[in-house]
Amino acid sequence: MPGSVTIGHTDALVMLSHDDAKRLSTMLGEMAGMLEASGASRLSDAQVGELCKGREPSREELTGWCRHLSQYLAEHL
Repeated sequence: MPGSVTIGHTDALVMLSHDDAKRLSTMLGEMAGMLEASGASRLSDAQVGELCKGREPSREELTGWCRHLSQYLAEHL
């Protein structure tokens, strides 16, 4: 959503609108589920590699990060 996110190089704070934070929380929770899933809905190793661009791909770390951030956002809405 245009204007709903404020990020700057000197800002110590990132602000999201309530609706965007709720949507991001849901999306991160669903992504964690797709990282843990087996079968057709599982994210492939290639997709995990793209999501971890610039870092060593770790499905477990990415899953934990998505789950933690999803829960944190949901608790602070």
